[in-house]
Amino acid sequence: MLNHLRMSTGSNERRCCRFLPVACIAWVAMAAALSASAGRACAAERPNVLFIAVDDLRPEMNCYGVPCMVTPNFDRLARQGVRFERAYCNIAVCGASRASIMKGIRPTPARFTSYKTWAMKDAPDVPSLPLVFKQHGYYTMSNGKVYHHRTDDPEAWSEPPWRPATSSIWWALPENRKLATGFRQRGPAYEGADRPDEIYPDHQICDRTLSDLRRLAKRHQPFFLACGFYRPHLPFVVPKAYWDLYPEDQVKLPDNMFFPRDLPRVFDYTWGEMRAYHGIPKKGPVSRETARQLIRGYHACVSFIDRQIGRLLDELDRLGLADNTIIVLWGDHGWQLGEHGFWCKHTNFEVATRVPLVIVAPGVEGGRVCHRLVEYIDIYPTLCDLAHLSSPGHLQGKSLRPLLADVEAEHKSAVFTRFGGGDAVRTFEYRYMEMRANRGRGPLQGAGMFDLRRDPQENHNVAEQPTYRKTREQMETMLHKMLGELTQVR
Repeated sequence: MLNHLRMSTGSNERRCCRFLPVACIAWVAMAAALSASAGRACAAERPNVLFIAVDDLRPEMNCYGVPCMVTPNFDRLARQGVRFERAYCNIAVCGASRASIMKGIRPTPARFTSYKTWAMKDAPDVPSLPLVFKQHGYYTMSNGKVYHHRTDDPEAWSEPPWRPATSSIWWALPENRKLATGFRQRGPAYEGADRPDEIYPDHQICDRTLSDLRRLAKRHQPFFLACGFYRPHLPFVVPKAYWDLYPEDQVKLPDNMFFPRDLPRVFDYTWGEMRAYHGIPKKGPVSRETARQLIRGYHACVSFIDRQIGRLLDELDRLGLADNTIIVLWGDHGWQLGEHGFWCKHTNFEVATRVPLVIVAPGVEGGRVCHRLVEYIDIYPTLCDLAHLSSPGHLQGKSLRPLLADVEAEHKSAVFTRFGGGDAVRTFEYRYMEMRANRGRGPLQGAGMFDLRRDPQENHNVAEQPTYRKTREQMETMLHKMLGELTQVR
């Protein structure tokens, strides 16, 4: 089993105007009139899309420079396409991030705010990415966790979205399932049971997607197939064989498990999500032993998902679909593995907001790395561009197609993230963060800035240092300009 894992390659008008410019409203009306038959006629000219989402996945893969990781299929995918080294989500929480990606617009203090976000409720008049593809003749399908809520955005899909019946049963061992007595008291944060892959929801999601690929290959119609995996979201529950890839004595703890120096405590974070799991203290840090097991479990989960990625790539090849299929691999946000004493996401730090992004597309040279700053709101216009679809006018991102042609092309000088009361701007050299009361609408409570050239781990706040005053003013101006533009749109 271990050798196989290591060697595998395998509304109404007034409401509408709150969100959409006039040009976009006209576009929606035009797109709604498109027929499926027109899409079928163009099937041979239009690439398919395989849209792969992975929950809580930070760039913790061999191809991203983490040599301990056993990720042959993530690495294989990177060799086939362009890997984005500096990609960032726009909010580090799953439901909100997914809604932002699918709608192509930024989160605000009033829109896309939490894991409970419904895209169709927060932006009801904004056409989503899969809806645009459906309106242009694509057959659209969703398996697993794509939106946070399975029934979100139902009009976007040609068939009802599917999830496995066992998706709520995370633990394989009965004794661990018994410890899960409710939402605030769950089972263990990790488990490595000697059980087969087939009993785990992510394997079942992959099975379903493979079956759908076979069915879609027989249709005379291009497809947009979304596949969303749950792991490495908590709990870190995968078969023991994947744990065995990461011997306990080889697991390393981060060397910055401390709160950044001179940073206001308003930026502190208590990672309540993980504290609901059995064995995790309600207050204070986890033990070093628990930290090692958490990191080991996270890595095991990544390798388990890597195996599913390989199965998908193998089937694309077998069906003869690979040469005419765009593949987008993304994680909804990063994840903190003890850095700054934090776990989970829900912050604006680098480790919570930096994300993996790999795009494979017909005619795009593979095996290249792009170091330009990109954001997840760029995915929507990119896919429209690659599939030769008219982009709706509401989009706030910028197509990555020029970067797929030339990874050194100009793109953006900054990316923006937010969560709760915090907003941040990240350039090539600095990250500047603000925390405000009333979930970002009130008075300033604290500011932080990191010189990423000298301090890539963001361990020392320089916002109050006189030598950085001019830089801070420039970063403040950049952030406030963007926030002002969002206020006008909203």
